[in-house]
This record gives sequence, structure tokens and C-alpha cells, in this order.
Amino acid sequence: MEIRPDTQKLLELAHYKMPFGKYKGSYLVDLPLAYLVWFKQKGFPSGKLGEHMRTMLDVKSDGLEPLIRKLRKEFPLD
Repeated sequence: MEIRPDTQKLLELAHYKMPFGKYKGSYLVDLPLAYLVWFKQKGFPSGKLGEHMRTMLDVKSDGLEPLIRKLRKEFPLD
């Protein structure tokens, strides 16, 4: 069985910005790990933002931030 990443979802994750709060306008990959952990403890927002924050927590915990940064750099939004 071959596992293939969903390219569109990865690109969306790479370009997704925090819509509110102290880090409003920051890319999710730039959020501090402690901030994402706090949201995990308190409850992620519902919808797409919460899903992306949960995924970003996994990405950061696994040390895969450079991959997300590379995607954002190599595939900029027009």
C-alpha cells in the first residue's frame, strides 16, 4: 500500500494564517509550540482552523517545520 500526501492540503497548511489573537496574521508554522499545546489542552477551534492547528502541532512535534517552510517558499500564493 502506497501512502501519498494530499498536496493541496499541505499547501493550504503552509499558507494558513492565524485569524485572531496575539498571533493574528502569523503563519501557523510560526506559532510557538507552547501556544499549540495550550490550545490542545483547552480545545482547538472548530472547523478548518482547528484541524490545521492540530496538524501543525504534530508537524512541529515531529520536527517537520522545514518541510512546511519549504513548501511555502517554493509554492507562493499569487
